[in-house]
Amino acid sequence: MAAAFGTLIAQTAWAGDEIVVGFATAQSGFMQAYDKPAQDAAMIRIDEINKAGGLLGKQIKVVTADTKTDRAEGAKAGLEVLDKGAELVIVSCDYDFGSPAALAAEAAGKVSFFLCAESIKAGIPGVGPHSFSASVLAAVQGATMAEWAYNKKNARNFYRLLDTWTVYNKGICDGFDWELPRLKDAKLVGSDTFKNEDASIASQISRIKALPQEPDAIMLCTMMPGAVSAVKQIRAAGIKAPIINGSGMDGSYWLSAVPDLSDFYVPVQGSIYGDDPNPAVNEFNKKYKEATGSDPSSQYVYPGYVLIDVWAKAVERAKTTDADAVVAELEKMKDEKTLFGPRTFTNEIHHQNRGRYLIVETEKGKPHVIDEWTISEPIPVADLLKQ
Repeated sequence: MAAAFGTLIAQTAWAGDEIVVGFATAQSGFMQAYDKPAQDAAMIRIDEINKAGGLLGKQIKVVTADTKTDRAEGAKAGLEVLDKGAELVIVSCDYDFGSPAALAAEAAGKVSFFLCAESIKAGIPGVGPHSFSASVLAAVQGATMAEWAYNKKNARNFYRLLDTWTVYNKGICDGFDWELPRLKDAKLVGSDTFKNEDASIASQISRIKALPQEPDAIMLCTMMPGAVSAVKQIRAAGIKAPIINGSGMDGSYWLSAVPDLSDFYVPVQGSIYGDDPNPAVNEFNKKYKEATGSDPSSQYVYPGYVLIDVWAKAVERAKTTDADAVVAELEKMKDEKTLFGPRTFTNEIHHQNRGRYLIVETEKGKPHVIDEWTISEPIPVADLLKQ
């Protein structure tokens, strides 16, 4: 009994020297492709903090549980990392698949962060007051690209093409729809929909070509894998109008399917192409490759790093990991500097309804940063909640 009691005391003391962070994320199933890169980036920031002396003088200990890309398993994974002592629960890069674990954290009174979910529900409306997302709302992407194209490409006549497959896609077009009426003399000359799995969008292309003149820009609200086919068909039809998109089309891994693609634009939080205007981002990309053996595949790597960064700052300022105290400090952040752009949280929204984006142009098959843009005003939370 004495020996057992001594072991218990030693374990308790050891645990007291650590702060536990739990990843209830997909280690298998299709969500792994989204979760793992962002989780790897989060681990890089955790390693940096630990090497610098830790958080509140304690080392961060990581525990994990596999959601298996399944909602029921997600709830179990959330409970599992909580049972292991997690003060912060990090969940999948999607509201639908991340919310079960986040709801488990909320019920336990712990802070949760979605890796990179971009639905307004990934936070207060869908989970509760202790839940956050580290990325920027899909609606901000659509609004950003509309305002940027208007100001920098002199676009006035826009065509809207929505892939109805996901809430993310709809969010891009919702932001575009919110922004367009705010742009003087800008107008929508046509609107259409398709489904991600559609093998052909010939009828939609015919309607674009039937316009009196080609639109100044096509707002394409879609994501992989169907996005590649849509872009390829638009260009094969001889339509040369600039195509503006959401961040879900970042990455060069698919460009071989559309040789010499040009006049194609996406907003990104950081550049994976080695030309980010912030040298520290380019250094991070190198560090990521050293840690994982691969270059970042898209800008969705970066929110994983950001979430650990802002949470750790809030913990240091609160001088505790108590969830309510940490939330209070997070909600004080206004244009908080991070490696991948400023972050703001309030007691009304735990997501980014405004954000600085780099604009990446693909010209002759080569993506590169050409500009940066921040929408002139945040999208009101009331408008986001209507979407």
